[in-house]
Amino acid sequence: TGDVIGIFKSYCTRVGSGPFPTELFDNDGKYLQDKGHEFGATTGRERRCGWLDMPALKYSVMINGVTKLIMTKADVLTGLEKFKVATAYKINGKLTTEVPYEFNDKLVPVYKEFEGWDEDLTNLSFDNLPATLKTYIQFIEKETGVPVWIVSVGPDRDETIFRSHL
Repeated sequence: TGDVIGIFKSYCTRVGSGPFPTELFDNDGKYLQDKGHEFGATTGRERRCGWLDMPALKYSVMINGVTKLIMTKADVLTGLEKFKVATAYKINGKLTTEVPYEFNDKLVPVYKEFEGWDEDLTNLSFDNLPATLKTYIQFIEKETGVPVWIVSVGPDRDETIFRSHL
């Protein structure tokens, strides 16, 4: 059997209306939108931006049988002093790490904060990535139980970092 590859951004986006628990309405959201060029290709419409939603990523990995992950847009997080990942939700005061059947206004994300980095990520091997980015990747691997095989640090083909040992 072959691998099932799951591709995700280092942060979340959404087009159009609907639930988006980790959506940012502050300068961090605008930063991700601008630096990540998060605008519709044909309409130019702004994409909604937010922090990575770990319960949603874990659910996607599980239902699709993902065996390797590819993280895109890691470079977009460069320059943030700190960033967050939703690790759970509080619903009516109760903590859950599961994606709820129904999203509503009572769902509040619970975050884990990570240190950012300022280093330029181009022309780096996986081993030479900033320690804080590697910590983020290791966290994702631990939470999902799946290795991050590729990290994309820009739109060009030569800005794709492969982990040689996977």
